[in-house]
Amino acid sequence: MRQPPAIPLTIGLMSGTSLDGIDGALVRWQDGLPQTLAFRSLTMPPALRAELLALQAPVPDELHRSRLAAVGLTRAYAEVCEPLIREAKALSAAAGRFEGHHTPGSPGEHSPGTAGLIGAHGQTVRHQPGLGYTVQLLDGALLAELTGWDVVCDFRSADIAAGGQGAPLVPAFHAEVFSRPGERRAIVNLGGIANVSLLAGDSTVLGHDTGPANLLLDLWASRVLGTAMDLDGALAAKGRPHAGLLSRLLAEPYFARPAPKSTGRDLFTPAWLDAALHDAMPEAARNAADVQATLLELTALTVARDCRAFGAESVFLCGGGAANAALVQRLAALCAPARVARTDALGAPAQAVEAVAFAWLARQRVLGLPGNMPSVTGAQGPRVLGALHRGQQPPG
Repeated sequence: MRQPPAIPLTIGLMSGTSLDGIDGALVRWQDGLPQTLAFRSLTMPPALRAELLALQAPVPDELHRSRLAAVGLTRAYAEVCEPLIREAKALSAAAGRFEGHHTPGSPGEHSPGTAGLIGAHGQTVRHQPGLGYTVQLLDGALLAELTGWDVVCDFRSADIAAGGQGAPLVPAFHAEVFSRPGERRAIVNLGGIANVSLLAGDSTVLGHDTGPANLLLDLWASRVLGTAMDLDGALAAKGRPHAGLLSRLLAEPYFARPAPKSTGRDLFTPAWLDAALHDAMPEAARNAADVQATLLELTALTVARDCRAFGAESVFLCGGGAANAALVQRLAALCAPARVARTDALGAPAQAVEAVAFAWLARQRVLGLPGNMPSVTGAQGPRVLGALHRGQQPPG
């Protein structure tokens, strides 16, 4: 019987809708499950962030600019990989093997000397599944060249080609590592956009994007505080949700649409927020803290509503928003009596979960296994996701 290939140490790389940074996790595989060995995060370089934000909408010469941005982002991804690759080489040396060589018949799934593998998400600048496409900027061939490791990227296109949303992709990973028989769990990723993975404790897995998480909170903080974020929700905690503005925000048709559904910056733009502010909260009467409190309430309500409708007994939070104390407190109140905690309680650091998910997706690609969940994305069936670029290992 043909044995599946051993999967080497794997790096998962993620830069999300918030555009605040690049996360990288070095993962070892044990019986198909990830063990996170190291984690690194790089603040998104300001000039690159500004260009990626500009490319979220039509701009002059955008084809040229998008390719330059992809190269810049790829080099930043490689920078995150450098210390993780050093860690991997140290592990290989400690195991008495040479990097780039695999000892046949070695026990377990992971062989420390096997050439490394990278799963890289890239940066979404367009997400239009209804029109049949999504765009994540990254140069996979360049990343393979810079690191010497195999790279899997472009994970969303195959699902969209099969009629799916191409997002969210993490529920398949969440089901693999976080499901508990007989317990209804919700895993909530609070990135720029919030998404929920609804795990029924059997084979049933649902999920979708609920709407904005950090995206609008960060936008308003940058406007009124001049900072990248509202740290710990401090500004929101000083205000009170404005009923009129909240009602106007919740009138967005996306929130009432049934799943499968996914969204991003294409919909929840600065202009979208400004239109709601104009209609519901005249500038003369506008209080910055109340606006932030309203945006936080929007995130909390839309997440909690879906967790309650599912009947979640436990809600576990990951992503950058899991560090927002005011948001976590509000979610705990709205999701009660369900338990609300960070995924750290499950042994998975909240900040690293999404990066680890893309390491898992790369593993699925190399093994020829599906990475999507049709019950989540609406695709016609399971699909192997991602394009593979081979790295060039130095001679051993």
